[in-house]
Formats: sequence, C-alpha cells, structure tokens
Amino acid sequence: MFIVEETIPGTEAAQIPKQRGESLLDTAVRYAEERHWDVFPGTWLEAVDGVHRCSCGDAACPAPGAHPARQDWPTQATGSATVARRMWQKQPAASILLPTGRTFDAISVPETAGFLALARMERMELTLGPVTLTPARRMEFFVLPGAAAKVPELVRGLGWSLPSLDLAVLGEGAYVAAPPTRVGSWGAVQWACRPTPANRWLPDAEELISALAYACGRDR
Repeated sequence: MFIVEETIPGTEAAQIPKQRGESLLDTAVRYAEERHWDVFPGTWLEAVDGVHRCSCGDAACPAPGAHPARQDWPTQATGSATVARRMWQKQPAASILLPTGRTFDAISVPETAGFLALARMERMELTLGPVTLTPARRMEFFVLPGAAAKVPELVRGLGWSLPSLDLAVLGEGAYVAAPPTRVGSWGAVQWACRPTPANRWLPDAEELISALAYACGRDR
C-alpha cells in the first residue's frame, strides 16, 4: 500500500513534507547509499539582480537549476556515496539528478492524471515505487528498467496509441530531477510517494500501465 503524503483538493499542488535540515549533499549521498541510485550534480540557481537564474547562463532556460551541467553527464553519474559527497562538496547548490534506464525507468504523466491513477491503484491494492511531483505539474512513477521498450506495445494492447496520451517513458539516456531540487521560481520537486523500505522493490511497468493509461485518457 502506498501513501500520498497530503492529497490536495482541486488543482492545488501537493504539500509533501520537506526533508528538514538536510542539505542537497546529504540527500544525494543518501540516495546513493540507501537506495543504490546513481546520482549526478546538475546546474544550480544563482541570484542575478535579485532574480534566480540558471547557472548555465541562458536567461530563457526551460529548466533553470535542474538540468545536466555537462554533456558527458552519463559518465559522471555515480552510485558511490563517497564520490557523490565529493561532487556536491565542489558545488553544494547543484541540483540532484538521477539517470533513468539503470536502476529504474520513470513513467511521466500530467499531475491530474497521476492523482487519478494513484486513487485507482489504491483501490486495486497495487504496490508501487517512489513517485515524484514536479513543478511542471507532472508525476513520475519509478518502475523497473526496460519500461521504455515495452510501454508502447502495452498501451496499444489497451486500445490506445501512445501519441494520443500525454504519457512518456524516461529510459536510457534520460534523467529525472530528485527532491528537493528547485526548478527556477516554480518550486521544488517533491515526493508524492516517498522512498521507503516497503517500496524498495519496484513494480514492472505492466503492473501500472492500465491505471496510468486510463487516467491519461480521462485527462485528455
């Protein structure tokens, strides 16, 4: 059984409890140490004339403070807590990014569809992994690697075409921003379902895709 930390009426964003007193460095190390997730530092926010802008220098950056800082980021990602600590010591404000296609893939859906799917999954008594809620109003469901290859066929089997649904799968070569990474002035990435010992073992995409596709179809 999963827990949505605070559900929200209407279209308000979820108020997930923050990791009080925990730095980005400590959080990144904990992800590597406790969850065995690869992590890598991304860009960060800098105050320029009273406005927070991305360290990449692009005033029109679409994900300020929450994207890779270098092109070779796949080789930079590490599952070593020691290496992670060293990287964030060099830039403590760097965002925490997690590469997909390694220990997990992520299925991304609109926030409204995500909460509808969570309610449906609860009724079905499905066990699911961690789920993030982003300032872009999307939810990312962590599933076993390999989802990117199988989801299109699974969706077709349910009578949908993937392009007709606002549903995307992040696999090899992609990444997600992890809490408590901030994205510009829009807010921080939060946990809709936090990592716990109970959800250490991730579900297969096949277990969740019916509820997610149905919710995205309703959300169109």
